[in-house]
Amino acid sequence: MIDATRFPDVMLLTAGSDKALWPVAGLPLVERVMANAKAEGAKRFVANGLPGDTGVLAHFGGLVKVSREEVPLGSGGGVKQALPMLHADPFLVMRPDSFWPAGSDAPLQRMLARYASQEDIVLLCVHPRHAVGFARSHDFCLSPQGLITRDYGAPVIHSGVALLGKSLFAATPDGAFSLEDLFDAALERETLHGVVLDAPWFNIGDAAGLAEAERRLAP
Repeated sequence: MIDATRFPDVMLLTAGSDKALWPVAGLPLVERVMANAKAEGAKRFVANGLPGDTGVLAHFGGLVKVSREEVPLGSGGGVKQALPMLHADPFLVMRPDSFWPAGSDAPLQRMLARYASQEDIVLLCVHPRHAVGFARSHDFCLSPQGLITRDYGAPVIHSGVALLGKSLFAATPDGAFSLEDLFDAALERETLHGVVLDAPWFNIGDAAGLAEAERRLAP
């Protein structure tokens, strides 16, 4: 169960990300992602980085713990290597390429409320009508009971935010692998849950997505 006295640690998947420092309306994208978590109580962040990620590593300036990868480990392998740095269990994983206006919703608290067992994974989902800069129609479906499925329920997009526990990594391979492998396994055992964001969601996938986000965020 979750320790209600502290907010979970946040793992930022910054390794190899050339977009993390893109300025969005004057604020680096990774800072907007961190602001989403800080607005709900997050205080401790861990990031990962590759030898060539000098800009991202310098940006954190020692204020955020960094798990340094000698070779790319993928989203799953990168998190697995960083597990000793993450004190909370479960913990949040956030990609530094999408965000919602800070303070416009508190979805992470709803994710924490939805998490019930070590087999659970909770994803933050977005209804397509709230998505800006996302090319595909959807990633999953979300049932009325809050279970993520392949074909039953409302179409939703995975926002890049997940809540999961350390024990799920026990049987994973050493080296590179994807978090999608853990999501697929949870989906099959019906322990992949979804919580819906009730706010605009900006996906910064390219220059066009960045321009549209800045247009909508303009005062």
